[in-house]
Amino acid sequence: MTELSKVDLVGVGLNATDTLIPLESFPVAGSKVEYRTANVLPGGQVATTVVACQHWGMRTRYVGKLGDDDAAALHRREFARAGVETQLVTVAGCASPQSLIIVDGGGERTVLCRRDERLVLQAEELERDWIVNARALHVDGHDTAAATVAAEWARAAGVRVIADIDEVYPGVEELLEKIDYLIVSRDFPCRLMAEPDLEEALRQMHHRYGCLLTAATLGADGVVAWDGKQFHYASAFCVPVVDTTGAGDIFHAGFIYGMLQEWPLQRQLDFACAAAALNCVAVGARGGIESIESIENLMATGARYTTAYFVSS
Repeated sequence: MTELSKVDLVGVGLNATDTLIPLESFPVAGSKVEYRTANVLPGGQVATTVVACQHWGMRTRYVGKLGDDDAAALHRREFARAGVETQLVTVAGCASPQSLIIVDGGGERTVLCRRDERLVLQAEELERDWIVNARALHVDGHDTAAATVAAEWARAAGVRVIADIDEVYPGVEELLEKIDYLIVSRDFPCRLMAEPDLEEALRQMHHRYGCLLTAATLGADGVVAWDGKQFHYASAFCVPVVDTTGAGDIFHAGFIYGMLQEWPLQRQLDFACAAAALNCVAVGARGGIESIESIENLMATGARYTTAYFVSS
């Protein structure tokens, strides 16, 4: 076996082929709506985060599972074009993950997903070297058992672990115990902890799972994070939104980039918000991955939404 080179980031998790359909408004139940265009583009939570980090000059590796169809060929081409090292498990006679995404006139997306159960990445399909030869591991929790094993290997090797989780998957709590930076969707903490107050839910998550940081992304309201001592907040940047697909994935990429630069937490959050905002001005999960220079320019000169979330001390 060829010895693997050390990378900055390894990602274990979802990929998908997105079919994006723009509409002026979301269809009313029972209606018939005509659409004019449909764009087929690569996406997926972890896959998109990894590609963004590679775009910014990091060395990356993606670990995932694909079918043997045209969608799989699209992913392989895009990973190769981006320069991402891949460790892909192929399932013969299986369709790769698909998402149908309706994007309304305001750029907000609604996602319909389809994924064959045979595409669940199994723990025994992982190689330890794929995981430990990295500075950071990023998981999304969908393939929970595999993500848990990867996170355990990473922790034991001193590799920092970041998670992007939006569903309470079976067995997810065992995974959360192995996460350093837990950055989730806005309603996840309250659902997981059965706690209506978001700040308190973030505190409880931090305490229960021993994370270094717990945070919730809030869409146009920015992000709020708890480091065990105090809350940190970053407001979102005002941009002409075309498509919000992939905004959270690019936020995680921005956070990881800043973390590996050893930036202060507030700068990490601001950079992540700016990167996510710029991705929203183009079509697709990866359509607006901009340069570091462009992101920093938005941070320095861009208008921000009025602070919508006031954190307590």
